[in-house]
Amino acid sequence: MTMIVETSHGKLAGIEAEGVCVFRGIPYARPPLGGLRFRPPEPPEAWAGVREAQAFGPSAPQNQSMLRMVSFGVGKNSEDCLSLNVWTPAIDAQRRPVLVWIHGGAFSIGSGSQPIYDGAHLARRGDVVVVTLNYRLGALGFLRFVDLCGDQLPSSGNDGLLDQIAALQWVQQNIGRFGGDPGQVTIFGQSAGSISVVMLLASPLARGLFRRAILQSGSANFVSSTERAARVAAAFLHELDLGPAQAARLRELPTSVLLQAQQRVATALAPKLGGLPFQPVVDGNVLPRDPFSAVADGAAREIPILIGTTVDEMKMFALTDPAARTLDEDGLLRRCGRTMPGDVADGESCARRAVQTYRTARGARGAPTDPPQLWFAIESDRVFRHPAMRLAELQRPHQEKTYAYLFTWPSPFMDGSFGSCHAVDLPFVFGTLDDPLMQFFAGNTAEAWRLSEWVQDAWLAFARTGTPASAGLEDWPAYDRARRSTMLLGRECGAEEAPLEQERRFWDEIAR
Repeated sequence: MTMIVETSHGKLAGIEAEGVCVFRGIPYARPPLGGLRFRPPEPPEAWAGVREAQAFGPSAPQNQSMLRMVSFGVGKNSEDCLSLNVWTPAIDAQRRPVLVWIHGGAFSIGSGSQPIYDGAHLARRGDVVVVTLNYRLGALGFLRFVDLCGDQLPSSGNDGLLDQIAALQWVQQNIGRFGGDPGQVTIFGQSAGSISVVMLLASPLARGLFRRAILQSGSANFVSSTERAARVAAAFLHELDLGPAQAARLRELPTSVLLQAQQRVATALAPKLGGLPFQPVVDGNVLPRDPFSAVADGAAREIPILIGTTVDEMKMFALTDPAARTLDEDGLLRRCGRTMPGDVADGESCARRAVQTYRTARGARGAPTDPPQLWFAIESDRVFRHPAMRLAELQRPHQEKTYAYLFTWPSPFMDGSFGSCHAVDLPFVFGTLDDPLMQFFAGNTAEAWRLSEWVQDAWLAFARTGTPASAGLEDWPAYDRARRSTMLLGRECGAEEAPLEQERRFWDEIAR
């Protein structure tokens, strides 16, 4: 059945199926083409008549990824990508909670239209409105040229974040016409999407656009200084044989040429930078200061947060790092020495102390302690878990409704060797365990579906009340420095005080 909604820019024709109304490919900004490339998003133009909203809009331009579960289903790519999608139980005057999803993919891949993010299950189960969105990625979304090029190309490096803010502004203006409550918006995201959520918590430009935030496997440790961003921009211009005075030509080059340069820069700079070349920038405007510092000073004091990680985050990336699975002791120490140089207070190297700490702590729990397993455990905590718990610790003095989780469900993929890896939580949150790819990656069993229902109900309860306690997970204490209560989500569920505390204390030690 066709459903018509009149938005602030024109009428849309969606479709009702299986108790959910779906509107796809809704423009929330003008296509960032030609002279609008490398500029902040502008409001969409109004249209006459009724616009069809039954097909997803194109995904943002991106290169192919070796990690199929991250890039699966992105479909057609185009710079005309600034659209969003809405799932709602009904077009009526009810004011339902709204969940706005920001997809991950290292700020370089992914889309709000991927099958794993189908919002129908959540909308139907929780009587909520679900929104997914696209934003500019890679060079087109996160390159800062203004320091090198001035007026030739004054991009801030945060156009992708500004896209997300524009989408949230659209939600404020229009979601009431889809049965949603603009005063009850929860933003949630995973990986780069979760990092984006932190940036929105810290950005004054996003204030008032959402009420709650859920952060899955991403914190504030992926952000560039203007100096780092200028280094990436210089490398990008060099790849295209352009000088700063010629930077405006970037608006004329084919998208494919920019993507090829992006790939070469990422390959060359990622090992040297120790992280993502294309990521948000502390620019003094969108992000006035380091997000950790902003949260510590209360920038998000009014926002309840739910934050967590999977226990084996980095095992997914073994697909792009096969040498990690054959590490010996010397190789482990060399790798750790590169990622955490320097010494601890007593003069021992950080690398050696890390290996010793993790071997002792894991051995006491009966967990594997061979070099590959230690590497994945150390990196999972360095890149994901410790920054997430640090953010929770900084938010807690300002906001009592701060909650933490640790996802422990093991992926059955490759005989279980991936453990509870990065992204394995996604189909549990969206109820898409029966997706053809996800049933191999996450499992499609009665036990998995039970966990999925509990996780969905917790996320839905948080979106309604700011607390995740729900059927199956009733006892979910808030996080604080004294107890560090964390909900374990896996084959066994329950709140635990200070899980993996010996490892967490190590990171606090080397941070001092």
